[in-house]
Amino acid sequence: MDKLRGYIEKIIYRNPQNDYTVIRVEDNGISTTCVGCLHDINAGEFMEFTGEYVFHPRFGQQFKASQARILIPEDLASVERYLGSGAIKGIGAVTARRIVEAFGEDTMRILDEEPERLAEIKGISRAKAQEIAATQEEKKDLRNVCIYLGDYGISNALAVKLYGIYDQEIYKIIRDNPYQLADEVSGIGFRKADEIARRTGVNPGSDYRIKACMIYVLQRALDQGHVYLPDHLLKRKVMETLKPLTVDDLCEIEEADLERCLMDLVLDSRLIIKQEPGTEEKIRQVYDSQNYYTELAIARKLTDLNLKAQIDEDETARRIHLVEEQSGIVLDERQRDAVRGAAGSGVLIITGGPGTGKTTTINALIRYFESDTREILLAAPTGRAAKRMTEATGCEAKTIHRMLELSTELEDSSAGARFNRNEEHPLDADVLIVDEVSMVDIFLMNALLRAVKPGTRLILVGDVNQLPSVGPGNILKDMIRSRRFPTVELVKIFRQAEESEIVVNAHKINRGEKITLRPGSRDFIFIRRESPQAIANAAVTLLRDKLPSYVGADIREIQVLSPMKRGPLGVMSLNRFFQECLNPPDAAKKEMPVRDMIFREGDKVMHIKNNYELEWTMMTPSGFAYDRGTGIFNGDIGMIEKINEHSRLLEVIFDDGKHVIYEFEQAEELTLAYATTIHKAQGSEYPAVIMPLLDGPEILMSRNILYTGVTRAKSCVVILGREETVNRMIANVREQERYSGLKDRLEEIRHSVPA
Repeated sequence: MDKLRGYIEKIIYRNPQNDYTVIRVEDNGISTTCVGCLHDINAGEFMEFTGEYVFHPRFGQQFKASQARILIPEDLASVERYLGSGAIKGIGAVTARRIVEAFGEDTMRILDEEPERLAEIKGISRAKAQEIAATQEEKKDLRNVCIYLGDYGISNALAVKLYGIYDQEIYKIIRDNPYQLADEVSGIGFRKADEIARRTGVNPGSDYRIKACMIYVLQRALDQGHVYLPDHLLKRKVMETLKPLTVDDLCEIEEADLERCLMDLVLDSRLIIKQEPGTEEKIRQVYDSQNYYTELAIARKLTDLNLKAQIDEDETARRIHLVEEQSGIVLDERQRDAVRGAAGSGVLIITGGPGTGKTTTINALIRYFESDTREILLAAPTGRAAKRMTEATGCEAKTIHRMLELSTELEDSSAGARFNRNEEHPLDADVLIVDEVSMVDIFLMNALLRAVKPGTRLILVGDVNQLPSVGPGNILKDMIRSRRFPTVELVKIFRQAEESEIVVNAHKINRGEKITLRPGSRDFIFIRRESPQAIANAAVTLLRDKLPSYVGADIREIQVLSPMKRGPLGVMSLNRFFQECLNPPDAAKKEMPVRDMIFREGDKVMHIKNNYELEWTMMTPSGFAYDRGTGIFNGDIGMIEKINEHSRLLEVIFDDGKHVIYEFEQAEELTLAYATTIHKAQGSEYPAVIMPLLDGPEILMSRNILYTGVTRAKSCVVILGREETVNRMIANVREQERYSGLKDRLEEIRHSVPA
């Protein structure tokens, strides 16, 4: 790491929300721009910064500081300069000269140890001296904490946060149990706490460390979609995580240590252990307690809503016939089953692949309940899915987040969001139809069910063969497997859909049948290419020159979907290549570096983390704001409209029309999106999809990933690669196992309810 020391000549910019600061530092007549999260620094202070020199494409060389500490000025002129800079409230240039003249080389010691003596100086009252003393003491304590924590690799910004939470207690926590920080403070995970613990000499076999690692492993599992882990897998992953940092000759962690710590966490109500039903080997499911109670709450609410009603079969048939007659549609028997099921059930599941009439069934349900003057609400997990639902039904559909009225008062929890709609303020609906339910994770489903009042009919629609939600859980599949809810599977491919090779091939893929790949197809095109570079070149030609006019869509509406993040045909490599070809550097386009990427005006980007605080505005073409709100979500895609380097702001217009202003630091939540993973494309539909398929890990080159990718296309699928790869994917039924227990929780409730 590099060092920079000198006087703060000028503060150019400071963001009061996150302390991001741009300053000029002067050292022996040389002035350097320094940037970083620098809390409570002032012009005139003599400081040392730790960090690295970086090159900004517009502003040239800068020093990016990760640590900063105040140094004692080295001579009387420097002391006077520091005091007169305004660094200490109540002391100006004239008073600074008087202080230095009175105390000489003892000035800084008096400021630190006897600041009350400032009352001896003309112009400083006793009350003012006490005020300066209190300010100086607080600055000294904070400075000492920043220096102390800086030795453990903790940034100034995080040190200030820790000092605000723990005050002087932070020293004891660092010394005795730094793992407490990973448990209580956002921004310090297990790895950072483990590094601090190593430096402070905490026993690598301590229970503190094992317990913190268990919580960390379960959190990582949650990020991968698991709601719980089997205990044997949890213990194995804990040992794998601890081993690289465990000194074998000083510490040997045994199975008994793991079991003891596991049971301690259960006794502390941090973890919940449940026996997996029907397992002879007594497999134990280990949950973080919040995740268990979230899943259990879903099971309870679904059970409460799952009421049966006696219906007049003849009257129901008459009304279904009337719906068909008035809307000009003809339902098949399973679609009629769906309407009958909705009429007599509190909860109904409708599942089916593309072209099987899910949308027609939803329309029939809407018309059926409208004839009974029922209040109907439509919802979907994403903006794209809600928009498609609106267009297909002619009725307004909202995202689940918007329907639940996302609150600006946020909870500090892994669930992430709080909604104004809940048990106390439920949704005003007799019928709630939710599409694309395979995308809904346990936290969003729990929030939704909390807002559904008793007696509301809940109709859940989705394709159970698609990939599960990005977030934790497997709601749709678990509900169907439980056999607790009426489920209608639509299987008939309707005549219009039969004309689409996308639909026909999607069903063949789902059944494990080989598909015919040929370049001359109208909507399912295969182009053989043998190398990653040839595939990337062909994709650019298709994006730029061929597909927009072929499907009648803008280039930004066409999506490249890859099974992988990494590798020659992973989205990271493809995005760099596509950006260079489709949006190359231009003197008229401003840029900014983020992580290992360069963002440029005109780039297609995706938001990659749910951010419930980000404000958005809906604008008319003339620039009039007609709607405002908060919340941008994982998977939202847009375009960088403008980059303002001076104010360090970036504006993105998302596909649903939301305008969002990002501060440069918030741009960490964006990534290039010329290509995305198939998983990220869930719930979306594009005019055309390009899929590069050559080689990749077996777990990612599977049938349901291919099926999900193909079914994202509305008018055209183009596969670039090898026919053998496609056939291998169809034959590969291996799926990434997802540990979710909703089916078991439903069974648990069934046995707990008296007969």
